[in-house]
Amino acid sequence: MNGTAARSKATASTNKWRTKTLMSRPGFLIRRLYQIHVSIFVEECAAETITPVQYSILASLDQSGAIDQATLSRAVALDRTSVADIVTRLERRKLLKRSVSPADRRMVLSELTNQGRALLKRLKAAAARAHERTISSLPEEEKVFFLEALNRLIESRDDRQET
Repeated sequence: MNGTAARSKATASTNKWRTKTLMSRPGFLIRRLYQIHVSIFVEECAAETITPVQYSILASLDQSGAIDQATLSRAVALDRTSVADIVTRLERRKLLKRSVSPADRRMVLSELTNQGRALLKRLKAAAARAHERTISSLPEEEKVFFLEALNRLIESRDDRQET
């Protein structure tokens, strides 16, 4: 496709979305669903004062064991600076600990503490309820399709994937 054709296609696409209401734009809908999920998660997990992102970091460490910050950042799809800030807060709460890697002294590993594992155990049912409540208005077969569609969209656009 030459430059003129590409610009023409981009302009047509821009005009298509400009005339749509917010409630028909994918970006707006995805952000709104995320806001709803965060609200539900915070409500379900209020007793433990934990955010969905903090929960994701703890759950990732639970699944992987001790890992370095770059690997953890990729696992939860956040930049290293954000992960470093969250890890520091979770470490202050004694939910995880950091240590120098015995294999590479330049690398710092994060891993769950016993308190972190206990918190995940206490949150198991509440987090599951939050996930279920987020998609509860969909019939069972549509839940599967919805999650598969989200995964396809992410996989096709995710520049953070490991190769």
